[in-house]
Amino acid sequence: MPLTMNKDVFITCAVTGSGGSQDRSPHVPRSPAQIADSAIAAAKAGAAVVHCHVRDPETGAPSRRLNLYREVTQRIREAEVDVILNLTAGMGGDIVFGSTEQPLPPVAGTDMIGAAERVQHIKECLPEICTLDCGTMNFAEADYVMTNTPGMLTAMGRMMTELGVKPEIEAFDTGHLWYAKQLVKDGVLDSPALVQLCMGVPWGAPDDLNTFMAMVNNVPDDWTFSAFGLGRHQMAYVAASVLAGGNVRVGLEDNLWLDKGVLAENWQLVERAGTIIENMGARVIGPAQVREQLGLTKRAAA
Repeated sequence: MPLTMNKDVFITCAVTGSGGSQDRSPHVPRSPAQIADSAIAAAKAGAAVVHCHVRDPETGAPSRRLNLYREVTQRIREAEVDVILNLTAGMGGDIVFGSTEQPLPPVAGTDMIGAAERVQHIKECLPEICTLDCGTMNFAEADYVMTNTPGMLTAMGRMMTELGVKPEIEAFDTGHLWYAKQLVKDGVLDSPALVQLCMGVPWGAPDDLNTFMAMVNNVPDDWTFSAFGLGRHQMAYVAASVLAGGNVRVGLEDNLWLDKGVLAENWQLVERAGTIIENMGARVIGPAQVREQLGLTKRAAA
């Protein structure tokens, strides 16, 4: 299909993630104050949306603690800069199997909880957007599986919709988009939907352009999509997504480097993405225009 370049682009900054990057860069934020400060700096640099996980403030390990989500939410909403808050709902679906000869019971690292508990912080914090990882997949490590069954996704998606929080469908392969369309057809998610195309995450969709365009071509025309590539391909995917008609995501969740040998801060990645977008002849839009485009309602500080 012919490409239709997006002329009005919003940037999402994925601030910290839940991977083991906390000891690989001093710029990966750990505490709620650090996460919020990094998100606010990214917003000042041009990010309309900040996508946030939380971490244990001492160890940097991924966390699901409600008090950490509450503090991050409050700090961002009390800031002087306007930004759309997008909280992860991807935690709590982790299975680590035992050896190939004795896979059950699951071993240390497994974190499997019910749908209501996975969405509890969304219910309490009411971000404008939250993520919905729309499928199960092998995820880099040998015996780890990111688990999101159709039943779990239906339950979580319905809760998000009833709360008035816009799900951002995280699609790691074309089958995830297939199921996302089924969730809309079944009335679990509202249409038009919002999608994040996740490229280059082992073992989902590889980050080659043929696969990327297969993903793009499986997004309904009236939906809104963004895309990102991991590591050194992050900025290349800024250009690719805009050219393909989408929006962009950058940030330390997906890439730690600004240049070879130079560790990045979130605001620097956002600033560079903005330069690429504008040099392509498009413009970076802010949170007010994104809310209008996506039908979001701004949330005030408690």
